[in-house]
Amino acid sequence: MRRNQRKRIKKESKTTKSKKSFLFFLIIFLLILIMFILTNYYLKDNPIILSKKDFWSDKKTNNTIETIAPVENKISSENEEKEIPITFNMTAIGDTLCHNTQYWDAYNSDTKEYDFSYVYEDIKYYTKVADITIGSLETTFAGEKVGYSNYPRFNTPDSLATALKKIGVDVISLAGNHALDYGYNGLCRTIDVLDEADISHLGTYKTAEEQEKILIKNVKGVKIAFINYTYGTNGIPLPSGKEYCVNLIDKDLIKKQIEQAKEQTVDMIVACMHWGTEYRTTANSEQKELSDFLFKNGVDIILGNHPHVLEPMEKKTITLEDGTMKDVFVVYALGNFTADQRDEITRDSAILNLNITKQLDGSISINKVEYVPIYMYKNPNAKTHKFKILDIQKRISQYEYGDTSEISTSLYNNLKVQLDKIKSILGEEIK
Repeated sequence: MRRNQRKRIKKESKTTKSKKSFLFFLIIFLLILIMFILTNYYLKDNPIILSKKDFWSDKKTNNTIETIAPVENKISSENEEKEIPITFNMTAIGDTLCHNTQYWDAYNSDTKEYDFSYVYEDIKYYTKVADITIGSLETTFAGEKVGYSNYPRFNTPDSLATALKKIGVDVISLAGNHALDYGYNGLCRTIDVLDEADISHLGTYKTAEEQEKILIKNVKGVKIAFINYTYGTNGIPLPSGKEYCVNLIDKDLIKKQIEQAKEQTVDMIVACMHWGTEYRTTANSEQKELSDFLFKNGVDIILGNHPHVLEPMEKKTITLEDGTMKDVFVVYALGNFTADQRDEITRDSAILNLNITKQLDGSISINKVEYVPIYMYKNPNAKTHKFKILDIQKRISQYEYGDTSEISTSLYNNLKVQLDKIKSILGEEIK
């Protein structure tokens, strides 16, 4: 009797344990299921796993990596998207000229090709890392058949365009006094070469329809319109029936193109002006009057060129006719980016960098203006590759730290003189 009773109790105990184990595992399973359902529901509307591509973008072709905010500069909050201010860097360089001494120096007798890349080795970082880089061309790419040439009619090997692309130049202004050095055909071929190099351009046009199109670049979500005008074409008349081929400084044309830009709801307008008095380091009265006209009609930034020397820059806040206030900036001239002119001051230039923000209300703030002083060096002792744009401050520091492998005492002293000249014209950085 007792033996049977013990068996019954033992059997009931096992049954109870089995039931408890089953309930325990059932509860665990239900909890896991609930967590899985909730997690999938949350991730559906709030993705948090992003690939590397979502976090990084490769700027231009130079493998410089910059971080970007996920979901296109927007953040989610309670299922509502909220825009954030957009900040970017705009870099500008002076005139690109090419004298015969320069393309002779770039010629490789073994390959029978012209390679200008060595000229930019010291400074290409600054033009590559910018979100957008803008230059000015003071030569043509009229082709080898018509012969490469020097002043007063410039024609340069096509590989110069490729070299500019490789250092990060995105936009180049073509309305200048040398635009018609080789006539309408040379102008058209210059456009073709830049198209092939994938550099955006403006100021000269093959057709009237092309002149009607405003160049607009999208930089990190900011729409920037570019306009470009020149004071003249060295006395060469515009071809009859093709007056559209070069934008001359004409207030009616300027106002028309500014309005065309505004109709496309751009965020800002940049004017590239080919103006001023050659070798004069201050702006003349016409430049000042035109800058006021441009700002009054909606231009935000003016990038001046042509005088072959640096001229001052200025950032200010202006009040428009409707009472609104806006930040504007002008540099009257950035000098020669590359050239082989005799006067020392024509070898001084600067790489300009503007830090700009588009605010939530759509207004544009110019946060900071900086520049890198540069010098177009011609090595008198070199047989080839004589020309090189030097980062002045970097090279001065190199010498002062004891590295004299590339900088002689005479060059060091000269760079200090040129640095003082540049600062006397441009001043210190503008904050």
